[in-house]
Amino acid sequence: MGQKEKLIAKLKSNPKDFTFDDAESLLGFFTYYRSNKGRTSGSRVMFTSDVYKTKILLHKPHPRKELLQYQIKQLVEQLKQEGLL
Repeated sequence: MGQKEKLIAKLKSNPKDFTFDDAESLLGFFTYYRSNKGRTSGSRVMFTSDVYKTKILLHKPHPRKELLQYQIKQLVEQLKQEGLL
């Protein structure tokens, strides 16, 4: 099983230890790239893709690294909408 499949399986299991870096790696496999919302975006990070129309907005957690449960749920829903999960 490759890294992409491992991250998908981990995300689908509704983990408490899914990190922002995990999310960024997984989105990269789906051709999403990081684009900060602007100079004043703070911890808000937008992921966009030239292939998919959905823009994914995540708050980069700090000081912890793990995403909160609502963020994981939103990420799963957005990826399902695009038919990626």
